Amino acid sequence: MVEERKVPGPVETQDLHAVYRRRLDDRKRALEKWTKRDQRVADLRLLSFVAAVVVGVVIYRGLSLSRWWLAVPAGVFVALALSHEPIRRAGDRARRAVDFYSKGLGRLEGRWAGLGVQGLDFLDLEHPYAADLDLFGQGSLFERLCTARTRAGEETLAQWLLEPATPEMIRERHVAVLELRPQLNLREDLELLGVVVRAGIDPAALAAWGQSSREFPRKTTLVLATTLGLLATAGLVGWLFLDTGLLAFLLVLCSEAVFAQRVAGPVRNVLAAVDRRTHDLVLLAELLHRLERETFESPLLQRLVKSLQTDGLPASAQIRRLARLLHLLDWKRNQLFAPFAAIWLWTIQIALRIDVWRSGSGQRITRWLSAIGEFEALCALASYAAENPADPFPELVPGPVCFQAEGIGHPLLQPAVCIPNDIALGGVIRVLIVSGSNMSGKSTLLRTVGINAVLALAGAPVRASRIRLTPLAVGATLRIQDSLQAGRSRFYAEITRVRQMVDRARGPLPLLFLFDELFNGTNSHDRCVGALGVVSGLIDLGAIGLVTTHDLALAQIADKLAPQVANVHFEDRLEDEKMLFDYRMRPGVVQHSNALALMRAIGLEV
Repeated sequence: MVEERKVPGPVETQDLHAVYRRRLDDRKRALEKWTKRDQRVADLRLLSFVAAVVVGVVIYRGLSLSRWWLAVPAGVFVALALSHEPIRRAGDRARRAVDFYSKGLGRLEGRWAGLGVQGLDFLDLEHPYAADLDLFGQGSLFERLCTARTRAGEETLAQWLLEPATPEMIRERHVAVLELRPQLNLREDLELLGVVVRAGIDPAALAAWGQSSREFPRKTTLVLATTLGLLATAGLVGWLFLDTGLLAFLLVLCSEAVFAQRVAGPVRNVLAAVDRRTHDLVLLAELLHRLERETFESPLLQRLVKSLQTDGLPASAQIRRLARLLHLLDWKRNQLFAPFAAIWLWTIQIALRIDVWRSGSGQRITRWLSAIGEFEALCALASYAAENPADPFPELVPGPVCFQAEGIGHPLLQPAVCIPNDIALGGVIRVLIVSGSNMSGKSTLLRTVGINAVLALAGAPVRASRIRLTPLAVGATLRIQDSLQAGRSRFYAEITRVRQMVDRARGPLPLLFLFDELFNGTNSHDRCVGALGVVSGLIDLGAIGLVTTHDLALAQIADKLAPQVANVHFEDRLEDEKMLFDYRMRPGVVQHSNALALMRAIGLEV
């Protein structure tokens, strides 16, 4: 377990709430100010335009007014037009900052579900726990955690939740999250820049563009284009000023025409691709530049910053070199420059240099996107850690398999309604059979254990007083459903998933299994025999886990597999015809059921 070193600026939840509220009010005032300025400049632009029209009419009718008077409203209009765009950008930035802190307050106050990125495109129903533990979708763990504003950041965070990290990587993430936790300004900047980047960048397409082969693999093409341009310039100067005649100049132009025809196809390919991708890269440069300005102490963050350096140049500077080439390419649209652009083979030369840039720097786009994704995923965990300062990092331990938690609760529940429990798996007791009545908290316990294991193995804080665990593979059967299209019953889907869990238990990591109402789709005899065989087999494979049940006959597994299996239960009580639950886990088997009481409570005559 990483020791939490002191870092500047961590605040308690109540203090962070006050910080968010204060900053939200500041950003709202800024937004109001920029909105008023925007409207005022828009009104003045209209007024100056009308004034210019009036002055123009007066001059046209030949009244005693100099034409120079038209320069006054025209100059004012141009000045206002130039100043309007920065005002709009500032207003847009303030608007996004308002949204950033509004979402932060929503997370602190439990109003976040349905307002964030749900990540449904990362949900694989065949994954061993993604659907069962509500990792994606409305009100999911991903929506609660994800503050990433680039697609690369979302993909990285999703991957961390779906695949456990190595102990070494988990510890490195702990240190990085601790360093990032107090850096609210950095998270705000990434949010404001990332909103624009996310709207423009397709990471897969951009990376594929950077890795595609060169259109001009030979350097001689660039040398020939440059030589022809110089010869054309010399021929033009000789014809105009040195009396060398027109013939030499025309011969060079003919040579250029033949050359241009030969390379026309590859040039079109280069420019077509760059038109589709350059806007993405220019936006990406702004985000990279913000990260490059930071100085970090944790090894993981230092490596990420270093990965943005290539040949002594930061990634943002390399992208700006491409931006300068595109700016030069736009010169050909200038009517005065167009004749010289044709003589100098301007478009071809810029296309060749863009192709050279892609061959040198394009291969690194994937690495840049990966670094951004990892930064944003770490910032998402840091934001969660800052907003939940009571949640500790788990203690990852070597040795025999274990999952031991004190005061464990579900991280998606508000503290006021979250009832903590203690869980100890490993050592003598490997499996808990959890019995209890409907709605008493059995399934929630499984989700609580599973989702905290996912957080722990991703490198995030956990909702508990303390958690000790070894590296684990997780598997669950909480949302098994039938499939009409696949012709598959719920029971068949369940035994297929259970078989998947058995296979995972044979893997390199010990399995933490979470079986909800195991084999509920068959008769009691077959269910007991099947459950006994599966649980016994998983124990032999070194697995630990929880099994919930309504069928008290299943609780007898603990008698047959003691002391490795133990019974625990949740209770309820009926008061004034209302079912009351305390959600406290107790040892032993539940002694009654509330099914009939619930049926009668909703009006069924039973």
